[in-house]
Amino acid sequence: MRIICCWLLVILGCKYSFAQTAVVVNARLDNEKKTLFISQQINYTNNSNIALEELYFYDWANAFKNNSTPLADRFAEDYQRNFHYAKDHERGYTNISKILAHGDSVSWERPPKHPDIISLQLKKSLQPNETITIDFVYQIKIPDDKFTRYGYHKNGYALQHWLILPAVVDDEKWVYFSNKNLNDIFIEPYDIQLKLEVPPSFLLSSNLHLVSSQLTSLNNQYQLEGKQIIHTNLYLEKSPSFQIAETSHINVHTNISDEKTAPEMKEILIKRIVNYLENKLGDYPQEKILVSERDYLSNPVYGLNQLPSFLSPFPESFQYDMKLLKTLTHQFLDQTIVINHREEYWVKEGILTYLMMDYVEQHYPDLKLLGKFSEVIGVRWFHLADFKFNDRYAFFFMNMARLNLDQAIETDYDKLIKFNQNIANPYKTGIGFYYLEDYLEDNQLMEKSLASFYQENRLKRITSKSFETILKQNSNKNVDWFFEEYLAKNNWIDYKITQVEEVGDSLVIKVKNKENIKLPIPIYGIKDKAIVSKKWLPPFVGEQIITLPKENTQKVAVNYEGIAPEFNQRDNYYRVTTLLNKPFQMRLLVDAEDPYYTQFFIIPEFDYNLYDGFKIGPKLYNKTILARRFEYKVSPKYGFVSNEVSGSASIDYTFQYKNQHLFAIRPGIGASRNAYAEQLYYHRVTPFINFAFRDRNLRSNKRQSIGFRSVNVFRDRDAANPVDEPDYSVHNLGYSYSDRNFDNFFTGSFDYQWHKDFSKVSITTKWRKLFLNSRQLEFRLFAGTFLKNDTRESDYFSFALDRPTDYLFDYNYYGRSEDTGLFSQQFIEAEGGFKSKLQPAFANQWMTTLNGSYTIWNWILLYGDAGLVKNENQSAAFVYDSGIRLNLVQDYFEIYFPLYSNLGWEPSEDNYDQKIRFIVSLDIKTLIRLFTRRWY
Repeated sequence: MRIICCWLLVILGCKYSFAQTAVVVNARLDNEKKTLFISQQINYTNNSNIALEELYFYDWANAFKNNSTPLADRFAEDYQRNFHYAKDHERGYTNISKILAHGDSVSWERPPKHPDIISLQLKKSLQPNETITIDFVYQIKIPDDKFTRYGYHKNGYALQHWLILPAVVDDEKWVYFSNKNLNDIFIEPYDIQLKLEVPPSFLLSSNLHLVSSQLTSLNNQYQLEGKQIIHTNLYLEKSPSFQIAETSHINVHTNISDEKTAPEMKEILIKRIVNYLENKLGDYPQEKILVSERDYLSNPVYGLNQLPSFLSPFPESFQYDMKLLKTLTHQFLDQTIVINHREEYWVKEGILTYLMMDYVEQHYPDLKLLGKFSEVIGVRWFHLADFKFNDRYAFFFMNMARLNLDQAIETDYDKLIKFNQNIANPYKTGIGFYYLEDYLEDNQLMEKSLASFYQENRLKRITSKSFETILKQNSNKNVDWFFEEYLAKNNWIDYKITQVEEVGDSLVIKVKNKENIKLPIPIYGIKDKAIVSKKWLPPFVGEQIITLPKENTQKVAVNYEGIAPEFNQRDNYYRVTTLLNKPFQMRLLVDAEDPYYTQFFIIPEFDYNLYDGFKIGPKLYNKTILARRFEYKVSPKYGFVSNEVSGSASIDYTFQYKNQHLFAIRPGIGASRNAYAEQLYYHRVTPFINFAFRDRNLRSNKRQSIGFRSVNVFRDRDAANPVDEPDYSVHNLGYSYSDRNFDNFFTGSFDYQWHKDFSKVSITTKWRKLFLNSRQLEFRLFAGTFLKNDTRESDYFSFALDRPTDYLFDYNYYGRSEDTGLFSQQFIEAEGGFKSKLQPAFANQWMTTLNGSYTIWNWILLYGDAGLVKNENQSAAFVYDSGIRLNLVQDYFEIYFPLYSNLGWEPSEDNYDQKIRFIVSLDIKTLIRLFTRRWY
């Protein structure tokens, strides 16, 4: 009876003419079991134009049940290890006891590959405008919050996407998708009545209206309601963290923290942000809005979240202002704009980015990206110190464009790589709104369009066409290019001035569009870095002519203000009265690119090896923070032990290919001089060309490459210690394939080398599987044979069982020629891959080995190696070893303890400590990849 009464209240209270989904929920929390016991009724009306034979419901709580769900796959793709290794009690799931339709049992199932979706088979078709009542009885085991920041935690519970709710019928078909931790559930607004019973130690915060509460020593009971709700968020806490700020229209409940901002200032900033949003968009339809620290951390202001508050270079309260602005705006849009975020995320994300940029322009117009650091002596000499705070948006997007990893804005949300999903694509969309506004020469265009869009479509199911229609209605020029080119394509934007002629008092300028994308671009006349004239070229491909006034113009420039997110602005200048198109500029250390200058940089570099000791020297190069296609560097270093100069130099160019399986071609040449023994040096000159291939689905970790190089080595001679083959040239052709996933890893390579006295081929494969029980199995196979070998007098070019001679100088040996001591124990997984030092240690005819390991517990593994080593005029020798592998950081920091091998029980030998092997990666680029692999 109570449920029926609540249901009638929902119906009578509905203020909208169309049929509204109504939800009535009774929920009880069992804290010990971390489980919600739920009885739920959904009154669903078919608002489509077709009869429905089945109904689909979101049950995203069930996405946490095991390692085989789309959510688990997403975690693995992003190298998020904690979910795979989670214990059963840390996971979550839904246990459905009963589903009724109009009081009768109904058959249901979970669609293939969608364990967090429920499909109900109706006994009778649900006709348009008909209503059906569905009753669910189920339990939700709440997951640990360490996976998504929502779930149970030491202070209580944070619940999001916890209810079973109907999916959407759009264009005469059901639209539903699984939880991938993207916060993009697609549902229509619903009315809700919620009765919640929790243990007495927990107090509730929610975005719903609190009707009543009853707090006793046995339990706390809450009755809540909401109308036209999109998300029902609950926070149950032992120590309440939410504060309430009252504004003229809505109450803001927030626990976003900032120790540097006083409570009074927080309230002022909250009111300012709410007033700003309502002035820019329109009134918020609910009486309260809930804004949490967890919401912010799920989508932070990148750049602000990397520094501790005591190091913040920004004005007092700025960090809090930005955190609250982004999170409050996000909630403002999420709770009112009903759009398929997985397919058309760019609408809300673009509006969010645009509003953040506009807010900073209004309230912090002179704020620099580096804050007060930009005024520090030394720092202020850098071009990066000139960047305004809003310049960060184009800069972060351009990072992906330069890496050839940018994706079209209209790409589905779940197909974006993480950096594009969280940063680059939302930023490019927001930049695009400013680009469009400047082109139309109407600084009120976006403000007017956003307000119309929000007010006309608030709480209505829409598509991006609604936004496009309003924008076109308010535009004074054709803006098809914005939707058909800028949003739909990921082609690079790149223009160049090819010719300037003086004709009377005018300059006739020929502009070339270097890429196949049809966009408008502004052309400028410049004097002493100041703009003296500006005109827009309409969208074009190929070449276009434009005229500017000649008076007071020293240079002409394309895109001088950086309005369009252009790939390469270094060739955007053309001299009129100056000697050079661009002056030269030298900078210390690395800096942001300044297209006004031809730049090169000097930076001190440090290195170490056993023979030179600590090394230091300058590196002269042209690489900026963002990648360039053409790069050079010269890096001499002085060794304080050897008192010798070593170093390297290189030059290369990368040809990039957009949206093709062929990703890049990189030819170049490198040269180096380094010590290979005490007071002995090798010189290496290597011309090369590499072909890189990547899956068109950039989220895929599949990579392929083909490379050719000629390694030419010249080594110092020492009469007291002669070396085999002091000078030699080896030509090398290689192919590699890799698919490096957290839970399923595979690499394979083929290598062919030839020299005047030998030729050899080898293959290497490595497979690693992480099973559902969190145990890891790994196998590596190496097989190599000489096709010709006239160098058998020495083993310098032979296949090595445990420590390659590295005659191509590819490996980062810290003590290259050491046979004893710590540096001789460095292990590099190459060729035979053995950990024990066995005989025969080399093969001058052929070698095949198998390396394997298996998890004993957590990061402790048992390893074993076996192989056949064949030398000329000798029988093939069978070798083996085994031991314990400590996999502290896989492939970066590992330790191997040999146990049993052809030598017997190795721990019993006196010099056992010298048999322990280790992997330690000190290469900065290698270490950076450890942290960036989940983003790219």
